[in-house]
Amino acid sequence: MISEKQFQKELEIIITNAIREDVGDGDHSSLACIPADAKGKAMLLVKDRGIIAGIKFAEMVFSYVDAELKIEVLIEDGERVKPGDIVFYVEGSSQSILKAERLVLNSMQRMSAIATKTQGYVKLLEGSKTKILDTRKTTPGIRAIEKWAVKIGGGENHRFALYDMIMLKDNHIDFAGGVIEAIEKTKKYLKETKRDLKIIVEARDLTEVKKILEAGGVYRILLDNFNYEDTQKAVELIGDKCLTESSGGINEKTIRNYAECGVNFISSGALTHSIYNMDLSLKAV
Repeated sequence: MISEKQFQKELEIIITNAIREDVGDGDHSSLACIPADAKGKAMLLVKDRGIIAGIKFAEMVFSYVDAELKIEVLIEDGERVKPGDIVFYVEGSSQSILKAERLVLNSMQRMSAIATKTQGYVKLLEGSKTKILDTRKTTPGIRAIEKWAVKIGGGENHRFALYDMIMLKDNHIDFAGGVIEAIEKTKKYLKETKRDLKIIVEARDLTEVKKILEAGGVYRILLDNFNYEDTQKAVELIGDKCLTESSGGINEKTIRNYAECGVNFISSGALTHSIYNMDLSLKAV
């Protein structure tokens, strides 16, 4: 996984680019009618139910826009909220508050929705040994905050990107000439380049599971689109030789059944690509 320093850099890039995109050469709506020295106060008002997420990111945004803005946090990331709750107050330059408003709302609405969906999946897995993972099916340019939201919701992050873990999927395997060939070439590459990266390999059937185990050196086997019966058989075959992960169209109705097959992880792109933003509003007080 990426380091904390790398992750913070990703967050900084998101903020810089988003402000550039939204503000350009100036927030002329505010500049036109609000004096530069005007002071104001606003509150983040909840209009929905779920898990709030993105408060610390919002603090980063406000600080980037204006280091003199003061934030009073009343509810922390990861807490359950309901309509009427006030998450925080922000006070200072009225122009600065308005400049940061849209980025704060857009990010928090999406992060809160992701955290809420993730926690729903986590609750469905309670009592099992299985953990929920996100994927790379994220919104281009804002992956860091979406994966952060998954963590806030109680989920686990898969690899962050292509560079921090090896994941051999069907196309890699076919292009390499087969699953054993793909694994052997990968181990050789890692040795030659002196890289310490974990290897995950996708299996399309039980035959490929056996071949992956034969090759060895794999951190986790991804059981892609397996039915329950074959998932159980795969888990038995793999034993404690490596970790297991189920993936492929798993939803709220099927996730518990896959967990009961004994897999260590279930990955779901739906955590980040199939959510409805939480309704939040920044209101002057």
